[in-house]
Amino acid sequence: MNFLRLIRYQNLLLLAFMQLIFRYGFLKHEAIYLFLNDFQYGLLVLSTLMIAGAGYIINDVMDQETDSENKPFKMVIGKGISEAMAYNIYFALNVTGVGIGFYLSNTIQKPTFAGIFIIIVTLLYLYATTFKRMLLIGNIIVAFLLAISILIIGVYDLLPLTFENNQKEMGVYFSLLLDYALFAFIINFIREIVKDMEDVNGDYNQGMNTLPIAIGVSRTAKVVFGLGIIATLILLWYINTYLMENHLYYAVVYALLFVVGPMIFFVIKIWNAKSKKNFHLLSSVLKWVILFGILSILVINLNIKNNA
Repeated sequence: MNFLRLIRYQNLLLLAFMQLIFRYGFLKHEAIYLFLNDFQYGLLVLSTLMIAGAGYIINDVMDQETDSENKPFKMVIGKGISEAMAYNIYFALNVTGVGIGFYLSNTIQKPTFAGIFIIIVTLLYLYATTFKRMLLIGNIIVAFLLAISILIIGVYDLLPLTFENNQKEMGVYFSLLLDYALFAFIINFIREIVKDMEDVNGDYNQGMNTLPIAIGVSRTAKVVFGLGIIATLILLWYINTYLMENHLYYAVVYALLFVVGPMIFFVIKIWNAKSKKNFHLLSSVLKWVILFGILSILVINLNIKNNA
């Protein structure tokens, strides 16, 4: 159980669920060929989970002092698992994850693509050791890595079978994955700032330079309010432009209820949010927004089939 808590198994399950939804809830139902077989795609998901889990571990190793103040009851390193053991697990997960990445890159005859996995491992390490202490840089990196976990599906499953005669068709699916990646990036970027607001006291004592520390929690709440408004307006524009105009009315209702609705709740509540409890709740709301946003691909797929 300590190991599962260390690698944030709930977050990893959501990440795996997201990658499986895109392939088996959408791409598999389209009239296109996918390069990876089921076993190979399973390896892609496993590699993603291993590298993400390793990222959580190195982050906890580097954050022991901060976590002892921000969340002492949730600490695992030094209590359930020693620091030396954590490092061993960290290296084992990264080596295995990158090794799988090398295998898959050779499978699609793009060996240089293995560099994607190495870059992700490096970014996660630099985030834990350096970037998370820098203003907004850490937030951007975490949001970017979630977006990459969506785009990598297209890189390994669609790109190897993209040729001149089907480039336009494949471009539609790449574009859709990019839309969802941008959605995940924006919402997760906002969520990372909210988490910094939740952890502001411990971060300040450890000499970090997060946005709440730089401009204060109250001003940061107003900035996040503005970002939330912008994100909500983008969602409404997307729903009107791509769902309404294509008569995907079930998807429209779903998106308004389960994505836009929680975003409006978030925007209203963040304006006057002050306590750690408030920020934790709003961080959870954004996590659900991301999950329900990803699940919308299923509703869109069902809606398209009903309209056919």
